[in-house]
Amino acid sequence: MALDCRWRASNLLLAPYRLGFFLAMVVLVASGAWWVLVQLDRVSVTVALPYTFSPTLAHAAVMTYGFVPLFFSGFLFTAVPKWLGVEPLSTRILIAPALMQACGWLLWLTGIHLHLLSALFGLALAWSGLTSMTWLFWRLIWRSRERDQLHARTIGVACLVGCLSLGGLLGNLVVGETAVAMACVMTGLWGFVVAVMVTVAHRMIPFFTSPAMPLVSVWRPFWALGLMLAATALESVSMWVEIDGPLHGPMAPVWMLARGACEIAAGSVLLWLARVWGLAQSLKNRLIAMLHIGFMWLGVALVLGGLSQLMGLLQGSPVFSLGSLHAVTVGCLSSLLLAMVTRVSCGQSGRAAVADDTIWILFWLLQLTALLRIAAAAQSAWASWLLLPTALIWAATLSLWGVRLGSWYGRVRADGRPG
Repeated sequence: MALDCRWRASNLLLAPYRLGFFLAMVVLVASGAWWVLVQLDRVSVTVALPYTFSPTLAHAAVMTYGFVPLFFSGFLFTAVPKWLGVEPLSTRILIAPALMQACGWLLWLTGIHLHLLSALFGLALAWSGLTSMTWLFWRLIWRSRERDQLHARTIGVACLVGCLSLGGLLGNLVVGETAVAMACVMTGLWGFVVAVMVTVAHRMIPFFTSPAMPLVSVWRPFWALGLMLAATALESVSMWVEIDGPLHGPMAPVWMLARGACEIAAGSVLLWLARVWGLAQSLKNRLIAMLHIGFMWLGVALVLGGLSQLMGLLQGSPVFSLGSLHAVTVGCLSSLLLAMVTRVSCGQSGRAAVADDTIWILFWLLQLTALLRIAAAAQSAWASWLLLPTALIWAATLSLWGVRLGSWYGRVRADGRPG
């Protein structure tokens, strides 16, 4: 009997990854196109977009909370029940939390240009969806009788941090405290998004690598996870220490020296860990290499952040901090998302778990985007002109990826199996 290969919205309910990943792709493509439009507005007098609040804050919020938690929901509600030895939730239970987040963030992107109340309502809707998703995730944990729940509980705590931070963003926007609102976004980035990603990476990168690379053993020491989480905690706390800008006075050099030294030390250990996990060997397998290169970017980002602090000692304030930030967001997080979502989508849709030429090219375009965005953070006259082409390449790359994989989620598995 021939398979029905038509795209149907009802097929999105066949498995949690289908619904979560598809809605994430919708928000991802929309936010990328919106950011290109904002960059055009900054260099052209013909666009003239109205703004109800800072587009930088809107960009930071949607890139942190918009599509990433939806990707998380697709992965977590597909994989974590297996970690915990519990029955997975029905996809229908996830419809409301997922739609609230997707619709909320689309309303956020339009509200910034139309009316602040629309943006705030969208943000409240997205917060409701995220808190509902977190509650459902903790229900899985409470049902489990597995002894090893470390990774799942760590992710659960990170999700709670995300809910609190997103609620803080909403509350501070209401009262007009934009500096505190941005600190809430950055806390969510490190304490929620990066914390979840490094926890998943700690469990899954050795797991994915070992079968594909027989000479690389599954080695994931718990101290490595502790180090990565400590680094996320340091960055989250730093947002509040420096909430009013770089420190001044006699304690400023001490703080910058201590923070810079810790970041360089942590980043160096993560780069060593990337090598031990088989970075060099992984280059023989494209999909595994994408995971390892994405993880390597986290070490690079922390080292860049530490160097930014130490170089800033000479000028009295940190330099190049946006470079290290985008090494995390564009280099690490975007690369890991592209690699992990592609890996899960291939396996769950009945396709071979490989990165074909198209995915491989898109991945390297993403690496180019990261390098260009880091260069745009340099203090030079030409650096700002890199922002528009960087936004264009990023949006085009991930839109092509999103449209391609999005076409899979509404179709039945290629091998005819359920799911």
